[in-house]
Amino acid sequence: MLPQETVVLGGGIIGLSCAFEAARRGHRVTLLESGELGGQASGAAAGMLAPFSENTEQPDPFFQLSLNSLRLFPQWVRDVEEASGIKAELMHTGSLSLIQHEADLLPAQGRLAWQNQWGAGAELVQGSALRKLEPNLSRHIEAAVFNPEESHVYAPKLVAGLIQACRRLGVRLGQHAGRLARLELRQGGGAAIQMMNLEKEIQCDSLLLCSGAWAGELESWLGITIPVHPIRGQICSYPGSAEELRHMVFSSQAYWVGKQNGEIVCGASEDVAGFATGVTEKGIARLTSASSSFYPFLDNRALIRQWAGLRPATRDGFPLLGRVAGRSGIIMAAGHYRNGILLSPVSAKLAIDELEGRSRSDELRPFSPNRFTYI
Repeated sequence: MLPQETVVLGGGIIGLSCAFEAARRGHRVTLLESGELGGQASGAAAGMLAPFSENTEQPDPFFQLSLNSLRLFPQWVRDVEEASGIKAELMHTGSLSLIQHEADLLPAQGRLAWQNQWGAGAELVQGSALRKLEPNLSRHIEAAVFNPEESHVYAPKLVAGLIQACRRLGVRLGQHAGRLARLELRQGGGAAIQMMNLEKEIQCDSLLLCSGAWAGELESWLGITIPVHPIRGQICSYPGSAEELRHMVFSSQAYWVGKQNGEIVCGASEDVAGFATGVTEKGIARLTSASSSFYPFLDNRALIRQWAGLRPATRDGFPLLGRVAGRSGIIMAAGHYRNGILLSPVSAKLAIDELEGRSRSDELRPFSPNRFTYI
């Protein structure tokens, strides 16, 4: 029997995805967000779906989770688009990971060997083959790893689509609810929640905790260790077309992604700045310097936008995903760092599966939200 009332705490991409998944399975859902829906890392993200480019060393559980989510993404996006009427602009461009030094060739070949065992279909491209794939790339780059399966979405439209889909499914969306003022976990299951900007206490049978970079604030309420901290990611964009930048391109200094709205997004300069979300001259300068080096045609183009978002990082780089120990009906989905967009469909599926008692223990064990409490 499904729980009568489900509350999702947090209105970023993970919270919205969990609310969407719960609602379409028949739950009565309330989502509470302290500020603007999708207003932090979710709306600021470049929207890259790149498990092979982001995981270059080994097929660990995080890579497997990411690959699973990539392969859920096309149907999941179609479901969101059908439910909302908003196109998320999923683009199957493939990606290029640039090889800048001859010493990097051998590690790249090792990466190709294990990733192709997982169906990457990747190849090493050099010289004229690389120029054909990406004509505007600087001539000092002689080789790259090409991953044809990797894709990207336009994050603001995906967020807007999820918000609209949730509305149409009857999710009660409470934004600008303020920070959590009180959380009472009932012994028999469920919870009572009080938000600072809401007069009424909210009762629920199950609670999904999707607070992103603010998940650490839940430690005192839950009695577990939650080592999540914010990493500021600074991003900028240039005017440009999909013809000028044909693939997602990764280097050791920056990445570039061409969007359908006529922007080439460049990111991300990362630093630890607490919960500050402003851009800095130094952070953006790192990106524009890299752009001039790798894509000279961008050198004289004025930036369209500069922005930043907070990425929720954990101590070991794995997200917190699963049931909170000893708490019936309390599920956490947080700490996705720079992969929140990519991991949205799989996180929502596993979180609601766990809520409904359908998950396999081996799927979630590496990501247990309780794993830092006992070490």
